[in-house]
Order: sequence, then structure tokens, then C-alpha cells
Amino acid sequence: MGRSICVRGMISVLCAAVFCGAFLFAAAQNGGSAHGMWVWKGPSVAADASGAEQLRDFCRAQGVNEIYISIAHDKSADEQFARLIELMHKANIRVEALLSSTDADEAGTPREKLLGHVREVIEFNVEFNRDHPKRRFDGIHLDIEPQQREENKGAGNLRFLPGLAGAYRDVRALAEPEGLTVNADIQNKLLKGSADERRTLLTALPRVTLMMYEVSNPTDSTEDKVAKVRSESRKYLEMAYDGLHDENLARMAIGLRTPDYGTWTPTMLKEADAANRENAHYLGWAWHDYADAQQAVH
Repeated sequence: MGRSICVRGMISVLCAAVFCGAFLFAAAQNGGSAHGMWVWKGPSVAADASGAEQLRDFCRAQGVNEIYISIAHDKSADEQFARLIELMHKANIRVEALLSSTDADEAGTPREKLLGHVREVIEFNVEFNRDHPKRRFDGIHLDIEPQQREENKGAGNLRFLPGLAGAYRDVRALAEPEGLTVNADIQNKLLKGSADERRTLLTALPRVTLMMYEVSNPTDSTEDKVAKVRSESRKYLEMAYDGLHDENLARMAIGLRTPDYGTWTPTMLKEADAANRENAHYLGWAWHDYADAQQAVH
């Protein structure tokens, strides 16, 4: 039994190294930055072979090197997702399973529901694709939004933060031994807390993605939009890490949404890179989301 546990531990370490290497290789294709995109209609995209190919081609054309795709909690879709993941991997694009919740910050049934979905992803990787490493998810991407609940609304109201960080740590404890990275979407509200609150957030995970939406006005010129993307992204990065010197702080990606910039969104993403690539805490950019992006680009 002891030898079996030891061997499994060695395998987990090797798997983690492989996935980490894949991420670093993909990021290197884009100057060392992660360039992500949310795909909220994942099951419908995965169900259609041509749809999966269109997604791959779009990512290639737009410099996207990782996707966060919503999954079907139904084993009948496993083969479809396995094919999509393999297609993405052949194009050096990482694939993270996108899991959402509004109440997983709460211990008990809400948290266990989320962790159950994490276990589904692990089972998909370990059991369904046991002999097919290229058909496995690379990570978990969390969209947990307790701020949507009435009791958590209001400026400075971060009463949910300890529970949210607890959910992040619980997911990480399941995912990382199986070679899965973990990332989470966050709101700028979380970056306005005290140093201790921000430390709680940024030590819970290795990667976070700031949803930096609605920083421009509809009447802004393109030049104004560029200036705001550059200045606001710098501001939030400085705000997040101000006064924190821990070695294990998460790196942060800047997420922009298509409705804010329309056909100029690819340009704005590049501006985020240009403004922050020298910042050691900067992870890259993320684009919300595939459905809107298709309409904007075409």
C-alpha cells in the first residue's frame, strides 16, 4: 500500500510538470502572456465537429492560447469534449473547465456541489481519458460570484471573502494533485479591501482574472478607450498588490468584454499587454466571450 501511494504521488507530480510545461509553451507563443477566452456555450460547441474547428481557428487567428469552456455535467458528452480538447491541444491551446456558482462560498451543500463538479473533471481526466493525455482538461476556471446575492452587495461589503477564499483553497486541494491548474474570475470590488483581505484572496490561488468591465463610456473615442484600458489596468494591478510582499501571491490577468469595445476589442487586449507586460504580477489578458467575439470580429 505504501509503495502504491508513493507511485501515485510521483505520477501526480509528473502530470503537474507536463501540464505546467504545456502552459509555458503556449504562453511563450504570445510573448510569455496568457491570452484567454471564455466559451460559455461549451456543450453546443463541443457537440459539433465543425463548431470545435471554428473555435480552434478563431483562437489561432486572435492569438488566444487558452480557453475557459463551460461543460456538460453529463457523461454522454465526454467523447465530444475529449475530441475538442485534443483539437485545441494540437494547436497549442490550453483548455480549462469553466465552473460557475453564486453560493459556493458557503460551506455545506453549496460548496459540495461545486467540489462535485471538480471531481467530475478529475474523473474525466483520470478515468475516461486514462490512456489519452492530450484529451484531458488542463485546469479549472472558477466563476464564483457571491457578490450577486443581496446580502453581499454594497461598496466595501466583503463579508463573503473568507468563504470565497475557502472555496478556492478547497478546489485547489482537489485539482493540483491531479495536475490541474486553478484560475478564478474576480471583481474589482475585491481589490479595494485591506491588505489582509487582499492577501487572503491572492494567496488562495495561483492565478486570478480581473473582470475589468465598463471602464469606458459609449461616447469615448478610440483614443480615450485605449488610454483608459492602459491606465485602469495599471491602477488595478497596483491596487491589488499594494503593501503585499508574499512570495506566493496569485498573478492576475485583465479581462475585457466585447460589448465595451466592439470591433476594437482585439486592439484593447493588445494595449493591456503593452501597458503591463513588465509587471511581474501580470498574467495576461482574457476575452469575454466567444459568442460576442465572433460577432465583433466578423
